[in-house]
Amino acid sequence: MNINVVGCGLAGLSAAIKASELGASVSLISPNYSETSQSVMAMGGINAALNTKGENDSIENHYADTINGGCEINNPKAVFKLTNDAPKIIGWLEKLGVSFTRDNDGNVDLRYFGGQKYARTAYAGARTGKQLVTTLTSHCRKKEARGQVKRYVGWRFLSLIIKNHQCLGLIAINENTSEIRAFKGNVILASGGLNKLFGKTSGSVLNDGYATSKAFMQGVTLANLEMIQFHPTTIKTTNKRILITEAARGEGGKLFVNRDGKPWYFMKEWYPEFGELMPRDVVSRGIYKASNAGADEVYLDITHLDEHTIKVKLDEVYNICMKYLNLNPIYEPIPIFPGVHYFMGGIKTDENHKTNIEGLFAAGECSCQYHGANRLGGNSLLGAIHGGCIAAQNAYSTNIDTNESFIRKSLENEQKLFDSWRDGDEKNIVEAENELSDIMNASMGMYRNFDDLDNALQKLNVLKNMKIDSAGNYYDHVKINSLFVLASACIKTAIERKESRGAHQRSDYPETDENYQKTTCINFDGQIKISFEGLDD
Repeated sequence: MNINVVGCGLAGLSAAIKASELGASVSLISPNYSETSQSVMAMGGINAALNTKGENDSIENHYADTINGGCEINNPKAVFKLTNDAPKIIGWLEKLGVSFTRDNDGNVDLRYFGGQKYARTAYAGARTGKQLVTTLTSHCRKKEARGQVKRYVGWRFLSLIIKNHQCLGLIAINENTSEIRAFKGNVILASGGLNKLFGKTSGSVLNDGYATSKAFMQGVTLANLEMIQFHPTTIKTTNKRILITEAARGEGGKLFVNRDGKPWYFMKEWYPEFGELMPRDVVSRGIYKASNAGADEVYLDITHLDEHTIKVKLDEVYNICMKYLNLNPIYEPIPIFPGVHYFMGGIKTDENHKTNIEGLFAAGECSCQYHGANRLGGNSLLGAIHGGCIAAQNAYSTNIDTNESFIRKSLENEQKLFDSWRDGDEKNIVEAENELSDIMNASMGMYRNFDDLDNALQKLNVLKNMKIDSAGNYYDHVKINSLFVLASACIKTAIERKESRGAHQRSDYPETDENYQKTTCINFDGQIKISFEGLDD
């Protein structure tokens, strides 16, 4: 059996490893190597109810915290599987060789993360993502050496091959040679979030959202696109926003603004039980409010922590501040503000990571089922690894008849599009991408309203009707046009959800409405169609 995995971060690596262990022949397709994936950027940790701190933590608590954090629009079946498998995943990672930080008793150490009452987040210093990617990459390379996994680096996904609601494979292009080829077999999309829609996010520019947008235009159902997480603590640099891990607050970091010449620790005053460890959407809104919508500087203060904690447990925070801010966090507070960080919405999948197209699966940030209206810190790495494994298991057990003639015809059609393609002559690709990100940031920020959203749709309509000069790059040409459709879908979902819930805050609908305790479903058949489905549908 052939299984094609698009994306080589933690979700893609997990899927490739699991599928090859089951006996599949795996093609791992990505624009770059795993060491450059967004998964490497994850600093804080991975959640599992190991209960080694004597706090009576449990899988049931992890489940409840995840549902509560997601404002009760998560897929409950998927969350149940996720939280139940979490301890086993930590054990599997240990056996593979992940160097988790240990406590004095030799157990995997656990730290506190937002939205959780218990120490539940396993970590490897402040480089958890790097440790996980390094370990899984090494394990995957063994599979490659045995011929069980074949890597295609420098290849970009172009389209799915779909016939009669079944996925027969995909078409990809080599960015260096412009070769276009078909990969037949079941497909697992592990292509990450929709970062290109917003420009300077905390995520990787390689995760541009094109695979999601193209799949959507080919009939794949999306969900909860309005749910976009702003991480409370990011710093501004020339090229992007850089994350200051939630672990800094987990270790005791405090947020403040200056009032009357002295620090005002607003989160502790407003939320005395959890303080800085409220869920991310709450902390982000708190920062926005305390700063007068960004007019006043907000600081993350870790100067009261001991030097060992800052330089060892939070070493990446220390290095980032020294390198990009010329600031020593041992002695100075860190200027921060919320930034676009994670997309809870994406390709709608069930608890088995199946999409509405037979033979097509999705895992990691590009899929939507675990996080609802707000993701808990520490659940993204867990969701990526768990999701990749579950998708692989179900892809392996799904048999689709190969239609060689249809696959060949699909490839010929894509080649004809490439051969007939010509650049536009009015607006270059960089200008178009910048305008797109300006429109999205202005309308889809932490607070939204109908007037801004409707105005954004009008601007998008003007932009998508322009000819775009993509500088001789066919992938950029197909990408930018499909991203306009995806951006419109995001905005329309935000218009249709007439309430405030988690990451989606409407200033014109400030209350949470139980009638919207549902999944927002988005379909495309030449037009964007939005509906709301019950959580068990």
